[in-house]
Amino acid sequence: MRQYPRWYYDEFKQSGIDYTNIDEVKTYDLRMQNLRDIKNESERIRELIKIKRSDVVLEIGTGTGELALNISAHCKQVIAIDVSKMMINFARSKAESQNKTNIQFYNAGFLTYENHDELFDVIVTQLALHHLPDYWKMIALRRIYGMLKEEGKFYLHDVVFPSSIQNYDSYFAKIITDLKKSTGDKIAEETEIHIKEEFSTLDWVMEGLLTGVGFYIEYIKYDGFMASYICKK
Repeated sequence: MRQYPRWYYDEFKQSGIDYTNIDEVKTYDLRMQNLRDIKNESERIRELIKIKRSDVVLEIGTGTGELALNISAHCKQVIAIDVSKMMINFARSKAESQNKTNIQFYNAGFLTYENHDELFDVIVTQLALHHLPDYWKMIALRRIYGMLKEEGKFYLHDVVFPSSIQNYDSYFAKIITDLKKSTGDKIAEETEIHIKEEFSTLDWVMEGLLTGVGFYIEYIKYDGFMASYICKK
């Protein structure tokens, strides 16, 4: 196993919600099942990036494995990784219970996963890159670029703050208020923690990071403070 220098960022360090706690992991999984139409989300992602039966896909930040489980039926193999060992173990148990045999799970992240096999056709990550400060986002994106085949696709979906906002106090206050009304206090509280403690960046910074490592951005969608990108190597 590679030895990292002392100055290297510790991506296993917990920030935000404590997903080393199995109760939090179970609560997260149940909440996502109730709040999101994960099957339709997975199908939309699969269609956007045109995943093929012959593709080998890497998902970074798989969480409880829902996307990996869904797209595994439409590709050759999925490698699913997460920095939370508890999340990975939970996702693996779900895959085993569903008899999904073409998914491999590893406890690793953007900065520590070592790919010793073939390059990937597709790499996907959702709501995970914001755990890294901007310099380390760049290192992560360089590694992703290097793990893709030529013409390979990278799909990124994450919190990205719009740079056009003039008054962030009122902007975030409205977001928190609307979340309390639509999803309840728990999601609103987690969003406050995210804004305060995590590392979501601005739209122009994210676009610069992606193109700076060599990606061509084929598709961008901004929806409030959520952003989706499809990039090509």
